[in-house]
Amino acid sequence: MATSLDQLFAKVRAENRAALIAYIPAGFPSIEGCHKAIKALVAGGVDAIEIGFPYSDPVMDGPIIQAAAERSLSQGTGASDVFAALKCATDAGVSAVVMTYWNPIEKYGVDEFAQSISENGGSGVITPDLTIEESERWSEAAHAHKINRIYVVAPSTNDGRLEKVTSQCSGFVYVASLMGVTGTRTSISSGAGDLVARVRKVTDLPLAVGLGVSNRVQAKEVAHYADGVIVGSAFIKCLAEAEDEAQGLEAITELAKELSKGVREGR
Repeated sequence: MATSLDQLFAKVRAENRAALIAYIPAGFPSIEGCHKAIKALVAGGVDAIEIGFPYSDPVMDGPIIQAAAERSLSQGTGASDVFAALKCATDAGVSAVVMTYWNPIEKYGVDEFAQSISENGGSGVITPDLTIEESERWSEAAHAHKINRIYVVAPSTNDGRLEKVTSQCSGFVYVASLMGVTGTRTSISSGAGDLVARVRKVTDLPLAVGLGVSNRVQAKEVAHYADGVIVGSAFIKCLAEAEDEAQGLEAITELAKELSKGVREGR
């Protein structure tokens, strides 16, 4: 059965463009503010939302996302808030997934977590620290609840490994554009296009590139070779640096509009 995410990538492929995927941690800038931000991102033209499960030991996250997660956790954000944010996104009419480290899934209950994703309209889960060798329980749960399993590949992933990892993915493959953590950058790593070309040789799945995109020019650049452009830190920075909630929501709506133009200019 195709998920909403599968349908989205079929749609953008038919339109000959990349999808714009926005990342926001649940509970940031507040539990209610997160829901407002999701609606603002959708109004700005994002195609899909990635809800972050705030976690105390985020190995892949840069300082901007770490600070947002800490703020979210300090306000008591938990699993129920993650699923509520997911439902907010899917109710707003876009595809949505959760990005989480493995520990919160295990703590919540593997099958229960997959079930809650499905029940709240989610298409799948991105698991940055879960290896395919340790994925048996997750694979079974995801399969049972008909949700996508999205793994992360990086420039350090060798060709043999790429084939193994992508064979276990569905929905899309998360292509980390460079070694290191998330964050906005002045330029996109030249390795991103090379990595996408390597991954294309081993899978027909859509490839979404994350880590570093923060403006229309970069979105256009990545959209030239990728099927999806993932933006997180740039949106979070807008919210974190705003003088008040209204200004933050206006800033992310405007940024989403610019990035949305960028992904349409890439080809």
